[in-house]
Amino acid sequence: MIRWPWKIAFGAAVLCSGLGASAQGAVERVAAGGKLVIAHREMAVPFSYVDQGKPVGYAIDLCLRIAEAVRKKAGAKDLAVAFLLVTPATRLEAIETGKADMECGSTTNNAERRQKVAFTVPHFITGARMLVKAASPIERIEDLEGKKLVSTKGTTPLAAARQANRERMLNIEILEVPDHGKGVEMVEAGQADAFVMDDVLLYGLAASRPDPAALKVVGRFLTTEPLAIMLPKNDPEFKKLVDEEMRRLISSREIYPIYDKWFGKPIPPSQRALNLPVSYLLRDFWKYPTDQVPF
Repeated sequence: MIRWPWKIAFGAAVLCSGLGASAQGAVERVAAGGKLVIAHREMAVPFSYVDQGKPVGYAIDLCLRIAEAVRKKAGAKDLAVAFLLVTPATRLEAIETGKADMECGSTTNNAERRQKVAFTVPHFITGARMLVKAASPIERIEDLEGKKLVSTKGTTPLAAARQANRERMLNIEILEVPDHGKGVEMVEAGQADAFVMDDVLLYGLAASRPDPAALKVVGRFLTTEPLAIMLPKNDPEFKKLVDEEMRRLISSREIYPIYDKWFGKPIPPSQRALNLPVSYLLRDFWKYPTDQVPF
């Protein structure tokens, strides 16, 4: 049985349990009665976000399944799970320094990040596109020449936008914000002409706004993003267990109703459905689930 101590999710109390991750592996710590610390996001809808004071989402559900596998492997009667709120700018540091055992959100597995952390089997494949006002004539990144584009600090879409701006000499003014919600607000307020981010996050963010029809997602993919749960690089026993559980969830098809819960049905807080079926890219990838990605 797993116990969820929600009240300590956002406080410094989780740090003392997370710091032990660097001294001993997660499974060993749980066997000794320690906590499992899950890093989560505030507005990465529908992967990992806060609703009524609690972390919820597709990646959170997957991580809770993994936590149960850890409890069984450790032979523990129950397991306390603590939650640590992170941002795009702090998520890698939280895993790398042992403050959390898993980062359960919408993080892209790429070569640069694999230098510092590990990843398990991807739970989603997406790409970066743009969110603009519904009446905007912008359809491509080239249409932003001389205009303002905003993205979230520490994300791969921000890096891709900067590269495209430099290589195509578009003279776009690129702005950084600390979280996705602020990027959407800047587009709505006319402070930026477009917000670039993973398209699935853009659909989720738009659906949660007071007037979803006032926004639209446009443009070709700037990137291909395999999203996966982030893990410590120095805990091979824990990673092996997480990989095995992810492969089991995929091969048994248990992951499909979890996916449908967050992408096919109404979700809080707006109770609107994203209506995003499993893409052909993800379905093909799940035929042979692996943590190895060609990026």
